[in-house]
Amino acid sequence: MPTKRKATLTHLSADGRPAMVDVSDKAITAREARAECRVHFPPEIAAQLRASGLRSAKGAIVDTAIIAGTMAVKRTWELIPFCHPMPIDGCRFEIDWAGVRDLHITCTVRTTHRTGVEMEALTGATVAALTVYDMCKALSHAIVIGPAKLVGKRGGKRDVGEIG
Repeated sequence: MPTKRKATLTHLSADGRPAMVDVSDKAITAREARAECRVHFPPEIAAQLRASGLRSAKGAIVDTAIIAGTMAVKRTWELIPFCHPMPIDGCRFEIDWAGVRDLHITCTVRTTHRTGVEMEALTGATVAALTVYDMCKALSHAIVIGPAKLVGKRGGKRDVGEIG
């Protein structure tokens, strides 16, 4: 029977201080991560957005969210202190209604590198959701973002969840 690995925090040095993980000994492999986030609207706002084709006074909501999310993916290393800068080989968004009141945002990120892109996918999905909020806040401040979660990752030590 396999032994269960004890979870440890990777961003701490031997003396307990914050530290970036050294990935220089890791193999360069194809890696992919998928994250999602939801934006929940009050019923009347969801109806208004559906009727407008997801356009607001600020413009095309979905297109703007995709652009903002993609920009965030590429700059995750500047936002999250211990993320490594890395080439982004692919970044795709899926944004569509899930039920009557929820906008479902999925961000899939790919790279060929020594470390994974989970944080990039999560950053992309959440910044896209924040952009939707920003574009719709004039309609209501009762819009709720979340939950945001990692759906799956492939590559590295182990695969988690489903990529799609």
